[in-house]
Amino acid sequence: MKNYSNTYIFMFSVIMVVVVAVLLSFVAMQLKPLQDLNQEIERKSDILASVNMGSEGSDVKDYNAYIEQEFEKYINDSYVVDYSGEVVDRDAFEVTLNLKEQADKPAEERLYPVFVYTAQGGAHKYIVPVRGKGLWGPIWGYIAFEPDLNTIAGAIYDHQGETPGLGAEINTDWFEAYFNGKEIFNEEGEFVSVSVVKGQETDNNPHAVDAISGGTITSDGLDDMLEDYLEGYVNHFKEKRTEN
Repeated sequence: MKNYSNTYIFMFSVIMVVVVAVLLSFVAMQLKPLQDLNQEIERKSDILASVNMGSEGSDVKDYNAYIEQEFEKYINDSYVVDYSGEVVDRDAFEVTLNLKEQADKPAEERLYPVFVYTAQGGAHKYIVPVRGKGLWGPIWGYIAFEPDLNTIAGAIYDHQGETPGLGAEINTDWFEAYFNGKEIFNEEGEFVSVSVVKGQETDNNPHAVDAISGGTITSDGLDDMLEDYLEGYVNHFKEKRTEN
């Protein structure tokens, strides 16, 4: 058996590490455009899903093209506001793609994207992204509001790693449907959000939904996410409601 010097072994190891690093970097660079596209399609699909759109295309041959087409057709406006409710010169979709960066900031320093969905009859719905923390990682979603900017028209949630059968139930149709028709302002026009509560009658409560059985921490995280993130839209919503 041939013996190699320590210098030879060291140099060989260094060369192999450099070669592997270069190859991995090259592969990552080649895949990044595809990864960015997939992330963009996922966001657009979720935005459409919040108003019950996009699911019809799940069986189409070119799903990406279908989502792009539907998004272009129905999301005919988007903008970004700050905490005070003023419109700022930023791209709503770009901010949405980097929502984690915004969520890590204090509420008063965040930027808040708004997407405007226009139905065939001309009625508008306003879609906003939200992001928070669950039991095992981040949770996020999109909330669609009726033209009154108070009543929830639809909601869709997702998570990074909540427990299957428990906290992971936040992105099931049956749970998301609880939010339809709920309101974030009370009769006095004060922001109260929509609470996720356990063991209470919520059918007749316009500001609360049932928590997930066995998913208390995730439900609490969702509750905190809605109150924290939707509060950032309050000034803009109040101004917009006055205009309407």
